[in-house]
Amino acid sequence: MKYTDLTTKTEVELLASLKEKKLELFTLKAKQKTMQLTNTTELSAAKKDIARIQTALTAVRSK
Repeated sequence: MKYTDLTTKTEVELLASLKEKKLELFTLKAKQKTMQLTNTTELSAAKKDIARIQTALTAVRSK
């Protein structure tokens, strides 16, 4: 996910994708704890996506 893709979305869409990514991060952490996660780079990618979405939300709300 790139930041430029997020700039065209509305606040409602951003909140929905943020909720989805947080749920994904939760499931990835659970898989890691139970030794089912093979690709651990998915954790950092999900965290970075959450940060990008939150940055876009801040930009939308400040307008």
